[in-house]
Amino acid sequence: QVQLVESGGGLVEAGGSLRLDCAASGLTFGSYSMGWFRQAPGKEREFVAAITWIVGKTRYLDYADSVKGRFTASRDDAKNTVYLQMNSLKPEDTAGYYCAATRELRNLADDKKYVFWGQGTQVTVSS
Repeated sequence: QVQLVESGGGLVEAGGSLRLDCAASGLTFGSYSMGWFRQAPGKEREFVAAITWIVGKTRYLDYADSVKGRFTASRDDAKNTVYLQMNSLKPEDTAGYYCAATRELRNLADDKKYVFWGQGTQVTVSS
């Protein structure tokens, strides 16, 4: 049974930082691309970041324009964990954050590509 468990959310002031962790089990983690999505109340789920497995010697990253330069996705395949480091947080970053897993390497901003999802962790940024 595949499980993705997010942690690290919380309340932070604007300009602050948080790191989200997503621990995976029940899947061959190193063979999956991992994505981060978020959903605010009354809004649709939106792509935040994605990180692929190693292809050749390269791991590919993708970010939403709204988080480029502020958020960094990384992963530790030995720990079956993907991370989202969030810096310079803004009130508009407030949302539930979800990690997800896919075998795809392209179009990782498309949430329909993902087959496994975590339950999410709440991030609230106060102004």
